[in-house]
Amino acid sequence: MPELPEVEALAQFLRDHAVGAVVGRVDVAALSAVKTFDPPVTALSGRDVTGAGRWGKFLGMECAGLWLITHLSRGGWLRWVDEPNPLPPKPGGKSPLALRVHFFTPEGATPSIDLTEAGTKKRLAVYVVEDPKLVPGIARLGPDALAVTEDEFAELLSSTSQRLKTALVDQTLIAGIGNAYSDEILHTAKISPFANTKTLPADKVSQLYTAMREVLLDAVRRSAGQDAARLKGEKRSGMRVHARTGEKCPVCGDIVREVSYAERSFQYCATCQTGGKVLADRRMSRLLK
Repeated sequence: MPELPEVEALAQFLRDHAVGAVVGRVDVAALSAVKTFDPPVTALSGRDVTGAGRWGKFLGMECAGLWLITHLSRGGWLRWVDEPNPLPPKPGGKSPLALRVHFFTPEGATPSIDLTEAGTKKRLAVYVVEDPKLVPGIARLGPDALAVTEDEFAELLSSTSQRLKTALVDQTLIAGIGNAYSDEILHTAKISPFANTKTLPADKVSQLYTAMREVLLDAVRRSAGQDAARLKGEKRSGMRVHARTGEKCPVCGDIVREVSYAERSFQYCATCQTGGKVLADRRMSRLLK
């Protein structure tokens, strides 16, 4: 799933490539992706692209008073296409395309942005609104992970009682962090994913806050200037424990371990984070019963 650094990079990509263009035709290939009907997506046609923004993991493109907002969810992505197919896509087809926005640039080019979604579970969402705060998911967001102060961060953690891993990915608590970067933040901070927010000592809160900013800002720096096609690879290359189950921890050399639950999993290093204790894996526990 694209998280804060990648979505910020996509917003900058739109500022660099789409701002100044005029929206042409808007093709909807997946009707289920469009969550609003007033204004309709066709209202974007003919408008100048005037800006782009990010709210947590939501991405927005401003079109002269209207916003095209998307949440890419787990399998979604934005692609810039220099020479898109001029024919409208067939709605409900097997293509991963959900939405295509055609542009007319000042240079006379006719590119598009394609919102695509891989996999069978279609969760990508698109909204056309006059104000981004009209999107329910944006209205519920907590403070942005890169905007919150250390004191505010400490207050947020103490306001709830849950595992740190759960708290870091709770968008109503702190916006922008997902499964991947929460693994990296906890590993950098050398704190267990199962540590409780309510009982975390002050020095550990400070350690976690520093690690959060360090990991996210480093990822933002690495993502800056990358085109949309390279962002996924850049994200993967910077991971030390996430999605590296069975590999050696780059800090201590121990094996990176995994805990699986429901449809997701997370990775950690027992030596770095839990004093050598191996965390219970619910999937394995069920298999052994």
